[in-house]
Amino acid sequence: MPICLGHSRSKISMRLLLMFSFLFVTILIIMSSISMLLIPASSFYANAAYTKAVPAAAGPAINDPNLKAQVVFKGLKIPTSMAFLGPNDILVLEKNSGNVLRITDGHILKKPLLHVNAAAGFLEWGLLGIAISKQTSTAPDDNSHTGTDIFLYYTKSTANPRVSAGNHLYRYELVNDQLVNPVDLLNLPSNAPDPIVESNHNGGKVLIGPDNNVYTVIGDVGSHDGQAQNNKIGKKLDGTSGILRITKDGQPVAPDPLGQEDPTRVYYAYGIRNCFGMDFDPVTGNLWETENGPTYGDEINLVKPGFNSGWNQIMGVWQTNGPLQGPVVENPAKDLINFGGKGIYRAPEFVWNQTVGPSALKFLNSDKLGKQYQNTIFVGDVNTGNLYNFKLNEDRTGLLLSGPLEGKVANSLDDLKPVIFGHGFGTITDIEVGPDGFLYVLTFDGTIYRIVPITS
Repeated sequence: MPICLGHSRSKISMRLLLMFSFLFVTILIIMSSISMLLIPASSFYANAAYTKAVPAAAGPAINDPNLKAQVVFKGLKIPTSMAFLGPNDILVLEKNSGNVLRITDGHILKKPLLHVNAAAGFLEWGLLGIAISKQTSTAPDDNSHTGTDIFLYYTKSTANPRVSAGNHLYRYELVNDQLVNPVDLLNLPSNAPDPIVESNHNGGKVLIGPDNNVYTVIGDVGSHDGQAQNNKIGKKLDGTSGILRITKDGQPVAPDPLGQEDPTRVYYAYGIRNCFGMDFDPVTGNLWETENGPTYGDEINLVKPGFNSGWNQIMGVWQTNGPLQGPVVENPAKDLINFGGKGIYRAPEFVWNQTVGPSALKFLNSDKLGKQYQNTIFVGDVNTGNLYNFKLNEDRTGLLLSGPLEGKVANSLDDLKPVIFGHGFGTITDIEVGPDGFLYVLTFDGTIYRIVPITS
């Protein structure tokens, strides 16, 4: 009898254990489902871009047999942007460390030129963008700065790792290998409206335009949903989802494309989901940018003053449908905000149906790689490690596309073969043209490459 009683108790205990295990798992599933429902669908949009390409073990390969990629420097920690001070003299930003580093002749200065308290609690916060302006005016009645000005875009940290103190655009002066005399030119949103949603889509690239003004870009920052995102009943323009233009002293630039209110008057373009690359055409002065879609609809755009990219009503050539792709847009202007006719929607010049996370965009204003590449567009990406090359049409308002890309849409990765210039880079974070006229590529794993002729 005692033996039988023991078996009976063992069976009861096992059943209870199984029952409690089942209940525990069920509760976890229900809680997970509820939390998913509480988070807006748009908060998951960036997941595709978070799948970062791994560099090829043998290094990147260039599809042109006359060209090669050579290593300039290795060992950076999550670099985001770079800019040239002079020949073989590069400033590089590290996203999470907040360090501005200087590399000369392949060697890095031991001490950073500047350390900022950059927020790093979320994937896209950090020290993000840099532009350099060398001032030469010495006229006694000229109020502009002389020397070298460095413009930095970064997310400021707070004591709370989930809350930051804004995306800021600062101007510094370069003096004796230090960045000094900071001036806060722009203070932009950096936190999601909903505290449980990641504060992503911060943009951050900075450019000095051919008009000598400063341009920077910011995304929807954790799914803001106002007039900047084409919501007619949403809040007024708030410094998100736009390309912003100011003078080097932080003032608006006339004429104001969209209006004279603050911050409307600093908007050059709006309706932008997120952007990691933009550059000016050296021939026409037109601005071009890359834009990141959710699980579809990555874009390359020609940006004129007052440009509306369509988010969050349109992505690529499709109506948005939460994280899903809606039907092709028939009348794009119908439901978009146009600020009294000042804002104008323009369809993308190229669209990736299957997202690759396009990143840096750069015009090669040099013939050092061959005449066929001069003044063409180079674009990097996050997901595949590809470096793309696009040639422009005769009036330089569109791209020369043929074969499967003739309709401006790549429906598969195989369709991209005609425009893939190189591969195996891993995630590309920046592309620049050096004073030597060659193309330089910065990667997430901490390497700077230079594209040169095979005989170089």
